[in-house]
Amino acid sequence: MFETLSDRLTSVFTSLRGKGRLSEEDINSTAREIRLALLEADVALPVVRDFIARVKERARGEEVSRALNPAQQVIKIVNEELVEILGGETREIRFATKAPPTVIMLAGLQGTGKTTLAGKLGMWLAGERNTPLLVAADLQRPNAVTQLQVVGERASVPVFAPQPGNGVGDPVEVARESVEHARRNNHNVVIIDTAGRLGVDSEMMQQAADIRDAVEPNEILFVVDAMIGQDAVNTAQAFLDGVGYDAVALTKLDGDARGGAALSIRHVTDRPIMFASTGEKLEDFDLFHPDRMASRILDMGDMLTLIEQAQKTFEESEVEKMASTLASEDDFTLDDFLQQMSMVRKMGPISNLLGMMPGMGQMKDQIGDVDDKDLDRITAIIQSMTPAERANPKIINGSRRLRIANGSGTQVSDVNGLVTRFFEAQKMMRQMKNGGMPGMPGMPGQGGGGGKKKAKAQGKKAKKGKQRSGNPMKAKQQEAEKAAERERRREQGGEQPQQLPPGLGGGAGGPQLPPGLGGSNTPNVSDFKLPKQ
Repeated sequence: MFETLSDRLTSVFTSLRGKGRLSEEDINSTAREIRLALLEADVALPVVRDFIARVKERARGEEVSRALNPAQQVIKIVNEELVEILGGETREIRFATKAPPTVIMLAGLQGTGKTTLAGKLGMWLAGERNTPLLVAADLQRPNAVTQLQVVGERASVPVFAPQPGNGVGDPVEVARESVEHARRNNHNVVIIDTAGRLGVDSEMMQQAADIRDAVEPNEILFVVDAMIGQDAVNTAQAFLDGVGYDAVALTKLDGDARGGAALSIRHVTDRPIMFASTGEKLEDFDLFHPDRMASRILDMGDMLTLIEQAQKTFEESEVEKMASTLASEDDFTLDDFLQQMSMVRKMGPISNLLGMMPGMGQMKDQIGDVDDKDLDRITAIIQSMTPAERANPKIINGSRRLRIANGSGTQVSDVNGLVTRFFEAQKMMRQMKNGGMPGMPGMPGQGGGGGKKKAKAQGKKAKKGKQRSGNPMKAKQQEAEKAAERERRREQGGEQPQQLPPGLGGGAGGPQLPPGLGGSNTPNVSDFKLPKQ
């Protein structure tokens, strides 16, 4: 959602990094570019003004003027101020301690995704070792009760729905009964899905206020569609004035809108963003972390969320099995490749995972073609191979490739490309098992130093340097240089003894051994002769 804003800010900071000491003009120019970027992202004007004022004030202070890297310090200031307007610290649910259950009431306009978010929240709470209960208190929208029951079934969370809905029943009474039902059945959290409207009106406000007064919720969450821009901020403010709420839950944060609502709503309403829905799946839901979101906007990555997602997705046995496979002496096979790919896919869309990695925003052109459909195609190709072909792809000849392409519904060129890429991955895995990292200087591997080929090439080069030139003039010059070197050695006290190899006391870098064993006063090894047989 924040791609455009992230691109603009990244370009601003790229031009700033090339400067040493920052002048007043540099600060004003940077602030102007940031202001335009925020306004284009549909951030509320009062928020932009306040944000720019704070950034400029701090940028003119001593923390920048005395910094070793002023440009980097300005980026740090922008990051900290972004965290501040997004809410500062992560806000978590305040659970009831004296008289459970904890009651969470969802409110918002129709179409913002309240019902789906209720299921996501229930599933998330169940994953945190709670026993949630969904309550169908939206009795006005057609099939709202049925929708919540379907969502609850998918999330494996029970639903309390005593009324059929579709205009029948009293939502206040349903909400009141749900709390008693939860106590009797040992549910420690109750999530009440209330009715929405196409716009804020007095009837909606009154019904929400009646439910609030009947159940006295511990948390009232106002659900906001992040894609509707400034209207979301205006609606949030109107509902705050009419009913009140404790925090905000953002939906559709994975959309392609400009995302100004997320940056404005905290500042305008003075209510924190507690949850964020980042996809269509029920698993695409988590607490909103202002510091991590600010880091992603500035293209600094979000490795903490990536690690947490991996911990939730993978079983410990799966990780251990894959680690043992990678550490074994056996070659990396297509079965291992397929297993790795399926593990990555469990964590969500590839584009989301790449977005959590630092610097990936600057590589969008290179990675823009990465799509989950490509992974489906690769899976189909590998699964169309026989076990023997997966274990040893070298046996896949032309006729086998044609059969695999026909079986997977792809082209032979797709099979060729996969096999080629796999051999490259297999080669890289071999190098890593041998202790090297491809492309790293000084380590064995592709592009690294210290390989046999390099040593051989250096040996050839050294050998070539000792050869006598075929050019008579140059050969004569070489003889003169050698004679001058011999003369210089005689003047210094005779020919120097031949040195032992490094590590045996005779070369640089090796330890010095005692006299007579290759250390000081080493005898001339040329005087020694092997005994005759």
